[in-house]
Amino acid sequence: MIAQAHSATLLGIDALPIVVEMDLVYASELKFIMVGLPDKAVEESKERVQTAIRNCNLDFPKKKIICNLAPGDIRKEGPWLDLPIAVSLLAAGGSVPSREMEGALFLGELGLDGALRAINGAVSVALMAAERGYKRLILPLANAPEAAIAPGVEVYGANSLLEVVELLNGSMMLQPFQFNEMEAARLPDYGVDYSDVKGQRQSIRALEIAAAGGHNVLMTGPPGSGKTMLARRLPTILPPLALQESIEVTRIFSASGKKGGNTALVWERPFRSPHHSASHAAIVGGGKNPKPGEVSMAHHGVLFLDETRRAR
Repeated sequence: MIAQAHSATLLGIDALPIVVEMDLVYASELKFIMVGLPDKAVEESKERVQTAIRNCNLDFPKKKIICNLAPGDIRKEGPWLDLPIAVSLLAAGGSVPSREMEGALFLGELGLDGALRAINGAVSVALMAAERGYKRLILPLANAPEAAIAPGVEVYGANSLLEVVELLNGSMMLQPFQFNEMEAARLPDYGVDYSDVKGQRQSIRALEIAAAGGHNVLMTGPPGSGKTMLARRLPTILPPLALQESIEVTRIFSASGKKGGNTALVWERPFRSPHHSASHAAIVGGGKNPKPGEVSMAHHGVLFLDETRRAR
């Protein structure tokens, strides 16, 4: 019996749909074969999934297991395919009804005890699920608040693989997370404030004008004159983030693994201050496994390039 579970992988900050196909074949010994361009973290899912299923006292099929990650021309990265691999394997073995997996999207990293660990990029996956018409998104509980912003998708947060199996079998009545903009919105907490600045009247006025008009600023002066101190407090006088801006910032930080906390959205305007020796890829992003750079991380915020030198 072939079973399928839908999931996703990240390319930069964009989520791409992935289909996990599982087939069980009678054989004299247990084998777990995975195809479809998995990276090392995905390849190691075989051991995590097998151990998690057994530690949850679920039946692990003693057959030859063939797992295909489609489409085969996209490289799959990260451990968040653990949950769809486990669910599709259980469905192929008859422990989970395949019909309950239709229209659902799964993602999450499994611990050896079956616990679900938080993943990166939940916002991007949730928005992709809404665009492609998925009805349910099942993921770790820690990621549910941020994923719930996707319209038209029921977001279920689970603590373990066992909870997901019980949900699919109808024995656990998990309630989908509801996103409430009024409850999710909060006052930004920067840890610093523009009122901390004493003196520096000309500099204060210049930054106020730049903040009001969205201008760039070039600051010059000897070390210790207050350039970094002033720049760090510039986000505190910028207008509050609108909902769509907050979603965009959260999407970038979530995909980068730098969101932190269990809050639904990021409401602080970013302040990024890369080291003057940072590489080109660190500033603009990219690389072998594309990640947002400092320019992207500063979206809707402030990018402070310290120790800038004029080209001669």
